[in-house]
Amino acid sequence: MYSYLDRKPVFLLFRRAKGHIYEGQWRMVGGKVKEGEKYWEAAVREMKEETGLNPIRFFTLPSVNQFYEHRTDKILTIPAFAAEVSLHDKIVLNSEHNQYEWFRVEDAVEKVIWPEQQRLLRLTFTIITSEIIPEEWCIPQT
Repeated sequence: MYSYLDRKPVFLLFRRAKGHIYEGQWRMVGGKVKEGEKYWEAAVREMKEETGLNPIRFFTLPSVNQFYEHRTDKILTIPAFAAEVSLHDKIVLNSEHNQYEWFRVEDAVEKVIWPEQQRLLRLTFTIITSEIIPEEWCIPQT
């Protein structure tokens, strides 16, 4: 999730709460896809559940987040999305997180420890600062 502060992009990160997977790590919103749900629908649902926020603009990134999960012995390939939100909307955290903060891209990249999330933050920054988001990437919100 991103917004603008003094016309410069800032990124919203969340610290995982005690007792939850990735405890203490700063991360972006994520979650599981429910049966019958599209990936983008799951992304919007998770965003609302974890933050209470609604996207102003929502689009797919031309990339995926891929990593190996040893507990399940699976390679996960997960589509990535970007959501512009209002800097002034109230954030309501669910139990999965205990803190949130807005960061400039350089600081956000330093906070997250997963290389793929670092790469996706940089990619999102490049896309939103280029101001060229193809219509095919945009997912209308009703």
